[in-house]
Amino acid sequence: MNEVIGFIIIAVGLVFDLFGCIGLVRMPNVYTRLQAATKCVTLGTCSILFGVLCITGFGPTGVKALVCLVFVAITSPTAAHAIARGSHKFGIHVHKDAVTDKYAEEIDDPSVVSSGSNDQEEGETL
Repeated sequence: MNEVIGFIIIAVGLVFDLFGCIGLVRMPNVYTRLQAATKCVTLGTCSILFGVLCITGFGPTGVKALVCLVFVAITSPTAAHAIARGSHKFGIHVHKDAVTDKYAEEIDDPSVVSSGSNDQEEGETL
């Protein structure tokens, strides 16, 4: 029964990876491509690794899959954020049909505290 569930989870992961690759090719700019690639890696690859864990159990292969799953789940969103922030700072603009650019709004108004430190409430001026 665990093998059937594992293969189903792997198939779902492969579908996420396929759609993510299609999105990577078809999206118009770096930000939307990055979103498609990040969803692809996070959901697709982590599902495949979790499926391997379901099939093999907590043997040597399953533990390696679990360690890789945790590593991918932590590093993929972090890397995507770093790439998006670097792209924005480098001057790559969002798509012309984009509704809003929150990061540019925060840069334009430096008096807004966006991270919310312990001493100040969010939105409080410096």
